[in-house]
Amino acid sequence: MSATATLADLIAGSFRELSEGSIVKGKILEIKPQVILVDIGYKSEGAIPANEFEDEDIQVGDEVEVLLERLENDEGMVVLSKEKAAHRQNWEKIYNVFKDGGLVKGKIKSVVKGGLMVNVGVEAFLPGSQIDIIPPKDLNEYVGKVFEFKIVKINDERKNIVLSRREVIEAERAEQRQKFLDGVTPGDKVIGIVKNITDFGAFVDLNGMDGLLHITDMSWGRLNHPSEMLGIGQKIEVQILEVNREKERVSLGLKQLQNNPWENIEARYPVGQRVRGKVTKLVAYGAFVEVEEGVEGLVHVSELSWTKRIARPSDVLTVGQEIEASVLGINKEERKISLGVRQLDTNPWDDIDSRYPIGTQLKRPVRNLTAYGAFVELEEGIDGMIHVSDLSWTRKINHPSELLKKGQEVDAVVLGIDKANQRISLGMKQLDTDPWSIIDTRFKVGDVVKGRVAKIASFGAFVELEDDIDGLVHISQISEDRIEKVKDKLNVGDEVEARVIKVDKVERRIGLSIKAMNYSEADIQKESQAFEALRPSTDLVGLEQAFKFATEEWRPGGQ
Repeated sequence: MSATATLADLIAGSFRELSEGSIVKGKILEIKPQVILVDIGYKSEGAIPANEFEDEDIQVGDEVEVLLERLENDEGMVVLSKEKAAHRQNWEKIYNVFKDGGLVKGKIKSVVKGGLMVNVGVEAFLPGSQIDIIPPKDLNEYVGKVFEFKIVKINDERKNIVLSRREVIEAERAEQRQKFLDGVTPGDKVIGIVKNITDFGAFVDLNGMDGLLHITDMSWGRLNHPSEMLGIGQKIEVQILEVNREKERVSLGLKQLQNNPWENIEARYPVGQRVRGKVTKLVAYGAFVEVEEGVEGLVHVSELSWTKRIARPSDVLTVGQEIEASVLGINKEERKISLGVRQLDTNPWDDIDSRYPIGTQLKRPVRNLTAYGAFVELEEGIDGMIHVSDLSWTRKINHPSELLKKGQEVDAVVLGIDKANQRISLGMKQLDTDPWSIIDTRFKVGDVVKGRVAKIASFGAFVELEDDIDGLVHISQISEDRIEKVKDKLNVGDEVEARVIKVDKVERRIGLSIKAMNYSEADIQKESQAFEALRPSTDLVGLEQAFKFATEEWRPGGQ
C-alpha cells in the first residue's frame, strides 16, 4: 500500500466517523464579525453564528465542541452549532443533578409571566412563589443575579425545567435553626435583625431562627406599641429567655439587658417623698407619670385636688407635661406606684371646723339640688348640704325645688361637720324659732281659725293657717253628712273657717273641724277624742307622711 493510498484511506475513514447529530471537536480557523469558521476535519469547514460565542473570549486555533447538524448544506458547507452542543451536554448534567437531588447554579435572565427565566446551562423557569420565603414585590431586582437552585421538576420530552430557590433557603435555615438551637441556652446574648412587628411584639431573625420578643420584655417602662421602640431591619442585641427545642421556639428579652429599676424602688421612692415626672398617658381614672425611665406612677383623678371637681384628668393635665407629686404607696410585686398631687397643698378640710364653727351663719349660693336636699357652695370645692327636712319648720317639702333654685343665695347656719367623710350639714329653718315649740300658746282646742285649702288627700284636706302652719280637716270633719270624696266639698284654694279640735305639739299636728263650727264645748271635746282615736289608724298619719299622699297642692305665689 502506497503512502498516497494510505492517506486517502485515513481521510475516508475520518469522514465515515462523522455522523450528523453527534458532538465533535473542531478548531477555530477564522473569526469574522458575523460567523466563526471551524474545522472539524471534513472536506469543508463549518460556519457558526458569532452570537453563540458572545460570552466567551476565543482565538484562532482554539478547540471547541460543536454539534454536527449536517455534513453538507446547499452550499456544500458543514452546518455546526456550539450552542446546541452545550445545551445537550448541559441537559445531561442537569438531569444527573436532578436524579442525585443536588443543587445547580444559574443566572437570572429575565422576568416572565408568573416568575423568572434562569440560565443554568439550559433555560429553566423559576415560579414567583419559589423565589424566596417571602414573595418579592419587584422581580426585576433579581435579573442578572446568580443563585443556587433546587431542580423540582424536569420534563425530558418537552425539555422543561422548574427550579426553586425557596427550598434551598428553607433547607439552609432549617440547618441554621438546628445549629442555633443546639448551641444556645437561656441567658445567652445574641444579635438579631427585626424581621416583623405585631401588636404583641416583634419577631427577630437570629441567623435563620425566628425568636419572639414580646412587648412586655422590651422595656421596663410603658410601651403602647412595639413600633415605638423598634423598626423592621433594625439590628439589636437580645437575651435568650427560653428555648423550646421540640417546638423550635425561642423567647427573647431586651429589657433584661438593663438594670431592673423596680429592684430597690422602696428605698428610692419612700412614701411621702416629692417626685417630678412627665405625664405619659391620660385615662378616665387618672394620669400615668414617668418618674424615671421604666418607672411610672398613677395619679388617680381623686388625688388631683382637695376641692376642685375634676371630671377628667385631661381637663387639667396634658401628655408630656412635667408635674410634681407625692408618693402615696408602692406595690413592688405589681410594679405600681400611687402618686398624689393634692398632697403638695394643705388639705382645706383639716381646719374646716375653725373656719366654719357650728352655729356659724352664712349667705351662700345654691350649687345643686337633689331629691333629699340642696348643696350650698361655701367656698371653691367645699359644699354644705341643707337636708330637705331642715328647710322649713312648718312646710312639708317633698323636693327642695319647691323653695330653692340653682344660683339662689340663701341664709343658712352650720349644724354639723364630719371631717372624715368631708361633709358639712347646714340648716335654714334653724335661723328662726320653731313655731311648733309654742304652738299650744297660739292654738287651743275650740279656737275658730281661718285659712285656705293647701292640699287635698284621700283622707282629708290640709288648710294653711298663719305662718305657714297647716292643719288637717279629716274627711269625717268636713260635714255632718257622709262624704265619699273630699273634692265633693272642698277644692284647693278654697277659703274655709274651722274649729281647732286637736293640738299635738309632739306630732306637730293640728286637727280642724268644719262641721264643729256651731258645736258646744262638750261636743268639741267629743270630736277631739274622735280625732285622737284616728292616730293608730291607717286613715291618719303624721303630717310628714300625710303630705306625701296629697294629690293636689296650692301655695301662695303659685308654688
